[in-house]
Amino acid sequence: MAALGWLTPRRRSATARSVLAGEAAAEAARKSSLEAESAAESAAEAEPAHAEPEEPEFPVVGDERAAAFFDLDNTVMQGAALFHFGRGLYKRKFFERRELTRFAWQQAWFRLAGVEDPEHMQDARDSALSIVRGHRVSELMSIGEEIYDEYMADRIWPGTRALAQAHLDAGQRVWLVTAAPVETATIIARRLGLTGALGTVAESVDGIYTGRLVGEPLHGPAKAEAVRALAAAEGLDLARCAAYSDSHNDIPMLSLVGHPYAINPDTKLRKHARARDWRLRDYRTGRKAAKVGIPAAAGVGALAGGTAAAVALHRRRR
Repeated sequence: MAALGWLTPRRRSATARSVLAGEAAAEAARKSSLEAESAAESAAEAEPAHAEPEEPEFPVVGDERAAAFFDLDNTVMQGAALFHFGRGLYKRKFFERRELTRFAWQQAWFRLAGVEDPEHMQDARDSALSIVRGHRVSELMSIGEEIYDEYMADRIWPGTRALAQAHLDAGQRVWLVTAAPVETATIIARRLGLTGALGTVAESVDGIYTGRLVGEPLHGPAKAEAVRALAAAEGLDLARCAAYSDSHNDIPMLSLVGHPYAINPDTKLRKHARARDWRLRDYRTGRKAAKVGIPAAAGVGALAGGTAAAVALHRRRR
């Protein structure tokens, strides 16, 4: 089980545990994606033979070797997925009020200070693992579906969602890449119609959580390792892929692809993006995007603005 508290590692370079976490996340993501594809194929076979496929919204030629990778917290979703998940578990009496208070403090720090405190992160990680230890994976997945509807669905950034949809409409695969639990990330990805999710993998034996992780939290260098492993397994060309994030901690992942985007960036990522002429978009305010390679049409707010940015993005690629 992942936690917001894991997001600032003490070592910046990729370690053996980072590689293990990345490979485990990639394996879990591919498994869930294959299951989703199988279900979609079964549904398609059941449709009447005369059913016509819908025309893609954007006339962009698909690139099977390109994909898009989106960070989750504050990039796709306002706030931290783990905090919202924690609220749902508290409502179902998985833990006491003092633990919810701790989750709330960590969320407030994240949103107001814009930084990730290592001690808060470690504490949240340990709390989350202890909460799920002994519970069945299937139980948490079922509860996660309910929690998404209760606390997460209305916190999706419309602009970022439109960018992801543009990749899908272009025939590209779209993956979430997050330190949140892979089960939670997979639910969110499926609800948004994305290909799948790379997330922190909590160890389970016979379908029951042990309270331990496989490797380490999927954060920083581990995210880059997960994307690298998935790209190799899926035959992707990273130079033709895009990645989106709000945090400087994801610079390793953003630097891995040919089309990095800073979305709702923190101060360090904004500075880094400007220095390297990366594209940038901020959905947190009404101000237009800074000129970091994003087309002027993307200055429109909310869903329409995000869609315009995505269309311009793909047209420039052609």
